[in-house]
Amino acid sequence: MGFLWFLLVGIIAGWLAGTLIKGGGFGLLGNMVIGVIGAMIGGFLFNALGVASGGGIIWSIVVATVGAVVLLIIVRALKKA
Repeated sequence: MGFLWFLLVGIIAGWLAGTLIKGGGFGLLGNMVIGVIGAMIGGFLFNALGVASGGGIIWSIVVATVGAVVLLIIVRALKKA
């Protein structure tokens, strides 16, 4: 069941990041991949900055979305280079 929540958070975070950054949609699978990788990046960033985890689904979505936004910014910067 935890894996399904992880995928759901990934889908939501990927969609939110795509909406915030403005760009073409990535589809369900693309959003899931962006969100899951973003969750790992966000978790790393928040731990490195010493931000305490609030726990819960909302906090997970926030962390994953921040990580997904960072990922999209990096990917777009590399595409332009």
